[in-house]
Amino acid sequence: MDVSDILAAHEAKKKAVVVEKDIPLEVDTGFLTVTDTNPVDSESYEVDLEEYLMSTARDGAQTLLASLFSLPTTSTDDGPLAQLPPPTTQLPRAKPLPKPKPPTKWEQFAKAKGIQKTRRDKKVWDEEKQEWVNRWGWKGANKDKEVQWATEVPANADPDFDPAKIARTERKARVAKNERQHLQNLARTEAHAGASSANAADKKQYIDRTLAVTRASTASMGKFDRTLEGEKKLKGIKRKFEPTETSAENEKSQNLAILSKLDKNPSAKKSRTGESSGNDVLNVRKAIRSASRGRGSAALARGGSKSRGKR
Repeated sequence: MDVSDILAAHEAKKKAVVVEKDIPLEVDTGFLTVTDTNPVDSESYEVDLEEYLMSTARDGAQTLLASLFSLPTTSTDDGPLAQLPPPTTQLPRAKPLPKPKPPTKWEQFAKAKGIQKTRRDKKVWDEEKQEWVNRWGWKGANKDKEVQWATEVPANADPDFDPAKIARTERKARVAKNERQHLQNLARTEAHAGASSANAADKKQYIDRTLAVTRASTASMGKFDRTLEGEKKLKGIKRKFEPTETSAENEKSQNLAILSKLDKNPSAKKSRTGESSGNDVLNVRKAIRSASRGRGSAALARGGSKSRGKR
């Protein structure tokens, strides 16, 4: 077999994997998926279900493999390696995207001062040991003052001065301070989330209340207004209308009820002095106001004394 025969066989193999359908298959090489949107052939489906499913799966696999072999490859020790392209299918999420966390006090301070965040290395160079050691943790560089064999002691130090103990106390104080600040940041984040949810609930109640007032401001009390999507039905007191035509007995009972209310004495109203004036046969205040022509009891008394003096 010469070179021409090999090339012809290769071309025939490439043509053999081409799947032709009424609706082209949708291939997402990034997710290694093939979607077949063609309608189901009911005749083939009912005649031999297993064969129909195998042929459909074979067409999808051939199309996916053809798309994979068309990708550019790079040679590695394990053989040719193809880089998958970014996915094109938007998959639905089970939960909404997480909300960004509010910045901590240090992040706010760094942003105000223009401080760039730099990540500190976990290893530091020890000049004495001539090797890289951990910055924190087991045998960390932050414990050098606690384990060193010689420590300078101030001249005015107490006889019980222990530099290793003091260094250990300061280190634990720094750890406690960092933990306290971490807890404060967590509490501030939870408070911010709670305030956001409370503000959202208050805003929703305000919108619902405003919408209800707007609905009731029309002539039809919102009966013929177009409802919005997701809008709840307004709840209120339903007006009850009596029928225009009633029996003689009902009309008689209604009129008697009105007359009984008219026969009752008005509710007792207390004056400024605390005395009841509604149950008296004569309303004294009204009589004084009528006799003095609205000037009051003092004016009435003065008028009576003048009239006696003239007589």
